[in-house]
Amino acid sequence: MLFEVIAICALSTGDWPQFRGPNSDGHAMGPATPVEWSDTRNVAWKTPVPGSGWSSPVVAEGKVFLTTAVARGEGLSLRALALDAATGKTIWDREVRAVEQAPPIHAKNSHASPTPIVRDGSVFVHFGALGMARLATSDGTVQWSCFELDYSPVHGSGGSPVLYGDKLVVVCDGRQDPFVAAVDAKTGKIAWKTPRGVKARISHSFVTATVAIVDGKAQVLAPGPDHFAAYDLESGAELWRVLAPGWSVVPQPALGHGLVIYNHDFDRPELMAVKLGGKGDVTDSHVVWRIKRGAPSTPSPLLVGNELFFVSDNGIASCVNAKTGENYWTERLGGNYSASPIFANGRVLFLNESGLATWVKADKEFAVLGTNEVPGRTFATPAFLDGAMYLRTDENLYKFSQ
Repeated sequence: MLFEVIAICALSTGDWPQFRGPNSDGHAMGPATPVEWSDTRNVAWKTPVPGSGWSSPVVAEGKVFLTTAVARGEGLSLRALALDAATGKTIWDREVRAVEQAPPIHAKNSHASPTPIVRDGSVFVHFGALGMARLATSDGTVQWSCFELDYSPVHGSGGSPVLYGDKLVVVCDGRQDPFVAAVDAKTGKIAWKTPRGVKARISHSFVTATVAIVDGKAQVLAPGPDHFAAYDLESGAELWRVLAPGWSVVPQPALGHGLVIYNHDFDRPELMAVKLGGKGDVTDSHVVWRIKRGAPSTPSPLLVGNELFFVSDNGIASCVNAKTGENYWTERLGGNYSASPIFANGRVLFLNESGLATWVKADKEFAVLGTNEVPGRTFATPAFLDGAMYLRTDENLYKFSQ
C-alpha cells in the first residue's frame, strides 16, 4: 500500500495560506525569521484588530487575512479583514454575516476561531455553525456564502476548514447528530454530508481534519467523538475507523511514516499512532503506539523528521520517536498552551497563552535556545513568511522582522 502526505491546499511555497502553513504541518520554509522579539524589538508593525477572534493569520498575495467577531449589542458582526503585509494597513474590512443574538461559547473560545484559507485570488472564511463564505482577496467582495451546515455546537466552533481539489471539508461535531461535510469551493453548495458512524455518549468536538493520499486516492482524516474516521474525499463514504473513547477533540492530526498521529480525548488526552489505510474497524490491527503522558488537548502535534514534538495544555513539552512512541524527553515549559508548535529557523517554537514564546532545540536532547514575550493573550498559532513572523494577540497583530 502506497502512502503520500500531501499539502492540503496546493499553493505556491511563497504563501502561508492556511492553518499551520503551506502543508498544514507547522513547518516554516524560506528565509530565517527573527529569533528575538518583544513589544518594541524587531517590530515591523503592530496593528490593532477590531473585535475578537482566535483565527490564525494567513499570508498570501502580499496581504494578511484574519477573521474577527465584532459585538453589536447582543449580536455580532462576523467579519473578514485584509491587511497590507508590508505596512499593516487595512486594505479592506468586510462583514460576512450579521447575527442578532450571539450564541454561547466557552470562555477560552471566540466567535471567530477557524482560520481562513487563500487560493487563486479567493479567501475562504469559516465561522463554524454560523456559516462560511468565499471572498475576493482583492477587495473582499463576497463570491458566495453557505449557511446550510446547521448543527448545534457546544462551547462554540473551533475547527478550521481544509481545502483539497475543489472541496472544502469541515467537521461539524455538535451536541447531536454530528457529521463531516464537504462544500464545493466553486459554488458554495454542499457536495456531501456524512453522519458520524459511531454514536457517542458526548458528541461534540472542534477538530481540524487533514488529508492523505492512500493508494492514489484522497482520504479525509477526522478524529471525533469516541472514534477516528477516514472518509473518501469525493463521495464522503466512511472507509475505516479506530475506536477510542473521548470527546471535545481539538488537535489537527500529524501525518508521516505511513502513520496518522492524533489525540482522541480532551479530558484524558492520549496520542495514538495508527497505520494509514485499511477497511472497516481497524482498532485491533492498525494501532502502532499510544502515549498519555504529556499529550495535548488543544495544540496540534508537530512532526520533524523522525521526531514528534508536542506540548500539553498545561505546559509539558515532549519529544518522542514518531515511529515507535519512544520518549526522548519530557520537560515543563510553564504556562498554559492553545497555539500549535511551529518548526522555524531549525528550532521548535512553543507559544503559551500569555505571550511567552520558547525556542527549543529540534533534537532528541532537550535544550531551550531562547525566550521572547509580548503583552496580551496568545491563543492563535503564528504565521511565518519571507523572513517575518505574524503573531496575533487578543488586541493586536504583530509583524516581526529583522
